[in-house]
Amino acid sequence: QVELVESGGGLVQPGGSLKLSCEVSGTIGRIYPMGWYRQVPGKQRELVAAIGSGGTTSYADSVKGRFTISRDNAKNTVYLQMNSLKPEDTAVYYCNAGLIPPSYWGKGTLVTVSL
Repeated sequence: QVELVESGGGLVQPGGSLKLSCEVSGTIGRIYPMGWYRQVPGKQRELVAAIGSGGTTSYADSVKGRFTISRDNAKNTVYLQMNSLKPEDTAVYYCNAGLIPPSYWGKGTLVTVSL
């Protein structure tokens, strides 16, 4: 049974920072490519950042220079450091292992950027 558990979401003011964590059960956390997606009501889920098993990263244009994805294979954990947050970053953020089907999803953590 594969389980992904996200944490670190919350309410933050514009310009602030948050760090999301995704703990992955089992060995897939060390060998699978991992990604962070986000979704707002009425819109499709979008890929925000991805990281390969070797550490190669990619980002959506909307978050380049502000978000950083990283992984700690010893802890089976993937992180998303989010800086200079904007109201349009408000969404439920989901962790994914595998990136393409079949892949595994966490239940999501809500990030709200507001005054």
